[in-house]
Amino acid sequence: METMMASVEYVGGLRTKATHLRSGNAITTDAPVDNNGKGEAFSPTDLVSAALSSCMMTIMGIMAEREGVDLTGLKSEIIKVMTSSPRKIAEIKIHFTHSGLVATDEQKQKLKNAARTCPVALSLSAELKQTISFEF
Repeated sequence: METMMASVEYVGGLRTKATHLRSGNAITTDAPVDNNGKGEAFSPTDLVSAALSSCMMTIMGIMAEREGVDLTGLKSEIIKVMTSSPRKIAEIKIHFTHSGLVATDEQKQKLKNAARTCPVALSLSAELKQTISFEF
């Protein structure tokens, strides 16, 4: 399925503005400090890392709704590991936490499996290491 979903404009100073066409929501990116930017907004590679976490949460949310589990309050911490030659993301580490999750062990395993099979996780290069951990 092919759908135009966004437009992106280079606004100068190593920054871009991406606009979601349906909603009008916008995201500004900035080059990171270690790559000539100011680091005042998400970098494009930060967005890739955040997109992986958001996608995993969304797919876990779909699974949780099917199972009657309230996933509200699920959080993640993301660490992005870059390499310099070539400059690319080498690893994304995501640690999910939910201190009050009410779910059976079987439901928790279903949530973990769902996270690892989200569309973003499946779309990223096999060379990009995804280190995912859960605390619930």
